[in-house]
Amino acid sequence: MRLITILYLVFLAAPVALLGLGSFGESWSNTLLPSGFTSRWFVEVATDPSFRRAFTTSLQVVALTCALNIIIGLPLAYAIQAGARGGVRISARLVTFLPVAVPELVLAFGFILVFSSDALPWLGSFWLLAAGHLVLTLPYTVTALIADMDQLGLDDYEHAAATLGASFLMRFRDVTLPLLGTSLLSSTLTVAALSIGEFQLSNLVSGFLSRTYPVVLLQAFYGATGFACAATIVLLLLATIASLASSVTAQVAGAGKGRAAA
Repeated sequence: MRLITILYLVFLAAPVALLGLGSFGESWSNTLLPSGFTSRWFVEVATDPSFRRAFTTSLQVVALTCALNIIIGLPLAYAIQAGARGGVRISARLVTFLPVAVPELVLAFGFILVFSSDALPWLGSFWLLAAGHLVLTLPYTVTALIADMDQLGLDDYEHAAATLGASFLMRFRDVTLPLLGTSLLSSTLTVAALSIGEFQLSNLVSGFLSRTYPVVLLQAFYGATGFACAATIVLLLLATIASLASSVTAQVAGAGKGRAAA
């Protein structure tokens, strides 16, 4: 069993290690490992106009997607938690989680059919791209928040606040937000990690000026291998940082809940 686990980890780590080696290799053609050593590929990635524009676009899409997840996801999760009961609540959660079950390719084709029409000619726009990322990531925010609301017993806290005369806005500001702050931060970081690496939908609905980093990255593999490896390492670092930050935040939140329960 241990051997299988080790082999699996090697299988996962080997491609990343080879990318790291390739990003510093002078040349890499028809060999297992690159030859030479250079750091110029990272300099070229940083100075390439297409990659700089795509990197900026990706950061803008990520920022807007995270903001919309907070603005829409928190009220939606609160409404499902507080207002829906029994079968209605289950149905609401299933509908919310549907974008995760549906392949991204299907969602992208749906966007193309709807938003390339004369009535809604928005295909290729930055705002449609951000809306697509929102559809794909919102289920993670809503699911995480609802789970934390259940675990924290948010209903009991709000009921206690209501008996003391607190209005809805006061309860939301002074009870709900403080209790869900860490969970909201963790889910937002998860959304950032998912959004920064999203490719399938972005590749089909983005325009030339709204291409994200992963879309431009695909085109780099048709050129210099070292350049493409360096560009991939940059993307991996961004996604890894966001994922680690989300994991650490979730662990801190779990430890805090454990101390509070004790």
